[in-house]
Amino acid sequence: MPHNHQKKIAVINDMSGFGRCSLAVALPLISHLGVQCCPLPTAVFSNHTGFEHFYFKDCTESMAPYMAEWKRLGLEFEGILTGFLGSEKQIDLVERFLQEFTTERTTVIIDPVMGDNGKPYATYTPELCQGMKRLVRYGNVLTPNLTEACILTDTPYREHFSRRELTDMAKKLCDQGAQKVVITGVARGRYLENFCYEPENGGTSLRVERIAPQRSGTGDVFASIVAAGIVRGESLTKSVKTAASFIKLCLRRSAELDIPTTDGVCFEEVIQKLRF
Repeated sequence: MPHNHQKKIAVINDMSGFGRCSLAVALPLISHLGVQCCPLPTAVFSNHTGFEHFYFKDCTESMAPYMAEWKRLGLEFEGILTGFLGSEKQIDLVERFLQEFTTERTTVIIDPVMGDNGKPYATYTPELCQGMKRLVRYGNVLTPNLTEACILTDTPYREHFSRRELTDMAKKLCDQGAQKVVITGVARGRYLENFCYEPENGGTSLRVERIAPQRSGTGDVFASIVAAGIVRGESLTKSVKTAASFIKLCLRRSAELDIPTTDGVCFEEVIQKLRF
């Protein structure tokens, strides 16, 4: 099928017109890294929910016919990246997508966008959190932040976990079906740590200097670069290092330009430096 001559990643996430997050981040970054980005929108926002007001359109009812057209085209994907989901029905639809479109050459990256700073997002009911646990078993790579790792493993949240405790949490996620796990954004004083766990190699702590303040969309930048790196054939460790280093550049440049934190990171200013 000629449609499948180029490597592609299907990205299932919302589209925010302003604020640099979700699909608005994934499209340019994945494309810049030489992989075709194929978006499947779960919702459309005028600007993300970190702003005081926004327009929102739910796309749940469009997802099944959208997927059906991709099936008719015979599309195949080297990567599938999932992000923010807004309802239990969307969990069911994404699970169906993973079952229908995953092949032996597909790497599935589950970014369980559920919460931060110890709390689930307001839209994430206990039922939706339980639904997200179902998707864990499809993940060749799972990229929760510390809050999300705690939610998925029923671990009481706190800011500081030892390396052994992070390893135990990652093992629990692998017991749920994930093959590899990256627990992101672990605070280590003046550093942020991404803890990479691969059962065959154990855990690796990758640290980068913390640049405050944190901004909207950095998790989407991270997941997009990691997904593109893996589809390109890079190791998980190299993909995580590249993503973390690029985010540091973005944060520094955003601070220099005095960009509001709600507006995300101005990756456009430094995208030429993103490379493997």
